[in-house]
Amino acid sequence: MAVRLYVDQDLCISCGACIGICPDVFDWNDDEKAEVTVDPIPEDLEEEAREAQESCPTEAIKDKE
Repeated sequence: MAVRLYVDQDLCISCGACIGICPDVFDWNDDEKAEVTVDPIPEDLEEEAREAQESCPTEAIKDKE
């Protein structure tokens, strides 16, 4: 099953950890907060995306239902 993530904008503190770990999936939006740029996440990036999710200090990166 494809991995689908999103960044809860209310929880994101713009630390950039996710972008540093997985820049092919995460980037800055116009509000200078992180966002997911690909959906679903390609298989070859799933491991990095999950590492970024686990590294988020505010747990802002969530699985889409």
